[in-house]
Amino acid sequence: MAALMTETSQEGSAPSLASKPSPWRRVVVKLSGEALMGAHSHGLDMPTLTQIAADLSGAAALGVEVAVVVGGGNFFRGIAGADKGIERARADSIGMLATVMNALALEYAIEKQGKSARALSAVPMPSLCEPFSRQAALHHLGKGRIVVLAGGTGNPFFTTDTGAALRGAELSCDLIMKATQVDGVYSADPKRDPAATRYEQLTHDEAIAKNLAVMDTAAFALARENRIPIIVFSIREPGAICSALQGHGRYSLVSP
Repeated sequence: MAALMTETSQEGSAPSLASKPSPWRRVVVKLSGEALMGAHSHGLDMPTLTQIAADLSGAAALGVEVAVVVGGGNFFRGIAGADKGIERARADSIGMLATVMNALALEYAIEKQGKSARALSAVPMPSLCEPFSRQAALHHLGKGRIVVLAGGTGNPFFTTDTGAALRGAELSCDLIMKATQVDGVYSADPKRDPAATRYEQLTHDEAIAKNLAVMDTAAFALARENRIPIIVFSIREPGAICSALQGHGRYSLVSP
């Protein structure tokens, strides 16, 4: 994947930005909890967290308003908890708490980059972070702050994919950016099928017809209904978010 620029001023700092502006005004980035654990089996990897925070800060420096929906799978996954005997609603509630831990860590890492950030939670816990409301999120975005959204939708049985699509619609985002471990949408799992084909661009209807796993069903239905494009890209490379926002690198664009 081609990086946006090859130089950084110091480890963890935002990548130098090309002069080309981003065509997107406001975006929501869906970031899995697993993306924050680096090569570890669980928890937070600080170099990885710093790299992602630098990339988010670089995206904001392009003039893009950035919201981030973060998962909690590096600490706890609701579905996995249900598989181990915890009732699904309770397991999902535990998973929501895990997303708050990640949001607080990401908020801190972004602020260490010199960029203002606010963590907002769909599950109210005002002693830790601000409760989510559409008005509060729009206020912070308008002030140029990166908004880190925790707690998913605030309800069990919905994934953070659905949370990202919901917040994207609520906040009138121009784009949903799904950060994954692969560089786009494939016809099959490229880790299991070396003959899998990567799609550079396709429509919502084509993704449904081909039964492609862009996001979970509820999330994709929300994005499709609200005609929000989705970029699927790999978060592994430094500068990946900025690169995709400017039309560089490898990614798949799923558009209305």
